[in-house]
Amino acid sequence: MPVKKIKVPGKKKTKGFFSGLSSSSKQSWTKRVLIWGLKLALLGVFLLLVLFGLVYVGTFGQLPDSNSLIKIKEPAASEVYSKDNKLLGRYYTENRSNVTFKEISPNMINALIATEDNRFYEHRGIDEWALVRVVVKTIFMVDRSSGGGSTLSQQIVKNLFGRKNYGPLTLPVSKIRESIIAYRLERLYSKEEILTLYLNTVPFGENTFGIELAAERFFSVRPDKLSIPQAATLVGMLKANNYYNPRTNPGRSLQRRNIVISQMSKYKYITEEQAKKFIGAPLGLKYNYLVYNTGPGAYFRELIRPQLEEWCSENTKADGTPYNLYTDGLHIVTTLDFRMQRYAEMAMNEKMTELQATFEKHWDGKDPWGKNNAVVIRAMKRSERYRKMKEAGKSAAEITEAFKVPLNMKIFSWEGEKQVNFSPLDSVKYALKLLHCGFVAIEPKSGDIKAWIGGNDFRYFQYDHVLAPRQVGSTFKPIIYASAIENGISPDKYYANEKTVYSDYQDWSPGNSNEEYGGFYSLEGALSKSVNTVSVAVLVESGIPQAIALARKMGIKANLPEVPSLALGSADIPLLQLAQAYACLDNLGRSVNPNYLIRIEDANGKLLKKFVPDNEDKEAMSPETAKIITHYLQSVVDEGTGYEIRSLYKVEGAFAGKTGTTQNFADGWFMGYTPDLVTGCWVGGEEPSIHFRNIKLGRGGYMALPIVGKFFNKLYRDPAFREYKNHYFPGLDEATLAMLDIPHFTEEYNAGGKSNFWSIFGGDPKKREERKAERHERRNGAEATPEANKDQPVKEEPKSNIWKKIKDALNKK
Repeated sequence: MPVKKIKVPGKKKTKGFFSGLSSSSKQSWTKRVLIWGLKLALLGVFLLLVLFGLVYVGTFGQLPDSNSLIKIKEPAASEVYSKDNKLLGRYYTENRSNVTFKEISPNMINALIATEDNRFYEHRGIDEWALVRVVVKTIFMVDRSSGGGSTLSQQIVKNLFGRKNYGPLTLPVSKIRESIIAYRLERLYSKEEILTLYLNTVPFGENTFGIELAAERFFSVRPDKLSIPQAATLVGMLKANNYYNPRTNPGRSLQRRNIVISQMSKYKYITEEQAKKFIGAPLGLKYNYLVYNTGPGAYFRELIRPQLEEWCSENTKADGTPYNLYTDGLHIVTTLDFRMQRYAEMAMNEKMTELQATFEKHWDGKDPWGKNNAVVIRAMKRSERYRKMKEAGKSAAEITEAFKVPLNMKIFSWEGEKQVNFSPLDSVKYALKLLHCGFVAIEPKSGDIKAWIGGNDFRYFQYDHVLAPRQVGSTFKPIIYASAIENGISPDKYYANEKTVYSDYQDWSPGNSNEEYGGFYSLEGALSKSVNTVSVAVLVESGIPQAIALARKMGIKANLPEVPSLALGSADIPLLQLAQAYACLDNLGRSVNPNYLIRIEDANGKLLKKFVPDNEDKEAMSPETAKIITHYLQSVVDEGTGYEIRSLYKVEGAFAGKTGTTQNFADGWFMGYTPDLVTGCWVGGEEPSIHFRNIKLGRGGYMALPIVGKFFNKLYRDPAFREYKNHYFPGLDEATLAMLDIPHFTEEYNAGGKSNFWSIFGGDPKKREERKAERHERRNGAEATPEANKDQPVKEEPKSNIWKKIKDALNKK
């Protein structure tokens, strides 16, 4: 019976690839595929061997031999230290520093091996099993999470020698190069040395290289003090520095850190209980943003950079090559005092934050420059953006239009860096409205710079205001009075407080800031109250050329106009030079040059250069004149324009100083000194047109004096410096003290009668002693006595003939 074939609906006969082939044909095809696959594999191996050979013989660049690898020296940043051995900052092309194996926490070593190379102690630079795993997972299983298969030794090679571009062959050529060099490394170095080399060269992002700087940057600890969570965080960053940065991406960093902790548990470096505990811990970031243009003394480090570069170029290493400031890991010790620098920066930040807020409220959203757009145009042309566009060949019209386009940018503020959407022109105007500051502290006898602030923030404002010439106002007056005494004017002389027209100088007539006239001022009274009319009269009588000559001897090199207004500080003088002049007063009339550097050592601590202070014993004025001016300037802070240093900032002990305010309140100054330290501070706008509009806010006593006051207040609270306030200025002899113990101001004065000197000696001795005791207590503290000053070393060889006259008068009496 014939079989009936039934076609089932919905079922179709499918034809496979081999459906048309017989069984023998299928076997033949499979065999051919396998043969071709084997041939291709053999060809691949052959090509790989050929490529290996080409790399080995140097076709793609010479491979470092064993001798070169023995001499491996990774670039190291040179470090700048304060005199008290505190790190201030570094010079580098890559911010890196080196440590020994013993200086690295075992937690860091364990976290690194568990995560990056768990068979580190089992291979010799190339982990074949890791390579096989990567090939299988990446090529056949399309799993890109399997990693690169590079050992720590191979990663070192990559970090040290980098990778070149070979087109399509870049990856295989680079991997072969790294494998060959890694194998050579393992033959030359122990495992500990390789781990150390790796951790000294690996990047951690933010241009930070090596474990020492990474530990310092993110956790403010030494690398040997890293905890397990901290070490895991840093190791986690190695996968992708920026992506897992704990500062900018804390969430991702925490997840990655916990993966590293799990790896440590997996490979038995920690227990599961410890892993659970650490995984639950916060990141604990303690960020320390110390790079070349930040940190304590950034302006100071930029100041000494050219001198250090010059020294490096003129001195060679054992191999005959010059030292490199940025790669040779030099240890540079400076004169700066870390705590003084910190107190100065704290004082500046506190006052400038408050002052800027006051300035903005004072102008209430208006532009301080008004309709004078030339101020804005000058500032725009000074900007880096304008300069680069100009160099690129852009026209003035193109640049102007580009400056109007809003951009995302970071700007400086006293509350911290701000992200804003400003046009470049907006940012120029914003910066113009900022007040700026300069501060310096000098040791008067040695000339050592102890603190230096060149501006608000070096990252944004590189212009150093300690070196910038600005009108100095009344801070120049002590030089005028010193010149007068040196040239024969008696320290007890009175001058009329009257407006005078100087016909030889275009009928110029100086006035007082308070517009008060009449009566007579002593030299001390006129200086303490900063009386302009008297200061000009003193200068004209004693001689303008003589005052300029004295200023030169005291350290002022700036241009000084030979005009009567010099007495009012019309000259533009840098803060540093003015501080030198005050140091001369504090140093009994001897001029001093500023010193910045103490010594340079190599990376191993070997002394390379010891700097000798460039200070000859040059006497600019007699010691007695210097002591009298200091005596006058003590009155400034005891009862004159600088009184707030006592009343508001509670600075005790011997202190002398002078305020200064320039025309239109463009510049505020305060120069203050003690027997141990000379300080100077300037505050003002980038342009003189940026200023307050009244003397209450624009005077030096309001703008600059508080920074000095806050500085000394903080300094004297530090046990290391508390004794400073018990030091006294060298004392004047009894005859001079008696001569100076006269009223600062009198309504009437009979120039033809008895001299002030004899009037004092004919006065009430009891009252005179009471005044002297009161003055000494105010200046030197309750326990100080006039006799306490007698033991101070002074040079008793007065130059001025006035002292001979005084002693002759005493003998006749």
